[in-house]
Amino acid sequence: MQLIPVFKIGIINAWIFAVCYFLIPLLIMLINRRAYNKLGNPSGMNKMEKVMGNIATIIIYIASLYSIFLPIKLETAWFYIGLFIFISGLSILIIAIINFLTTPLDAPVTKGIYSYSRNPMYFATFIIFLGIGIATASWVILLVAIIFLILTNIITNSEERFCKEIYGDTYKEYLNRTSRWIGTPKSSK
Repeated sequence: MQLIPVFKIGIINAWIFAVCYFLIPLLIMLINRRAYNKLGNPSGMNKMEKVMGNIATIIIYIASLYSIFLPIKLETAWFYIGLFIFISGLSILIIAIINFLTTPLDAPVTKGIYSYSRNPMYFATFIIFLGIGIATASWVILLVAIIFLILTNIITNSEERFCKEIYGDTYKEYLNRTSRWIGTPKSSK
């Protein structure tokens, strides 16, 4: 990894990863239009949670724009490790979206990948940008991934409060048996 990132517009740049990150989930949701009814900002977000959510979104967009100028380190160990991590994250994201879309609107999403993590879409985004950072040997993208994970840890509090209000005891039981992030201890709430 270089201290000062290389800026070079090219066909084989990290924008390829960013396009996959944005287009594949968008296509899945366009196929199933009811996703737009289910997605959205939860009510009851406090000011800090709204600010953190906006910052997380802006960071992802800036990193995606930055990817246009970020060469991929082809034929290096960085590239192959990063590609594997990126594909793993993209797979988690696709599975999470499908689980989300196939759950009835009046029920919390608790099946599939959601039985291992309460927030697999956020986790997948972290993994995706971790993979991009490694494939491009960019400490900037790795830093973006870490900041995104920290910010989404704050955002998920409001989403979980919202789900407790909507789904009641069913969601509280889900909170008690499922970790917030894959591989972390379960909540003590």
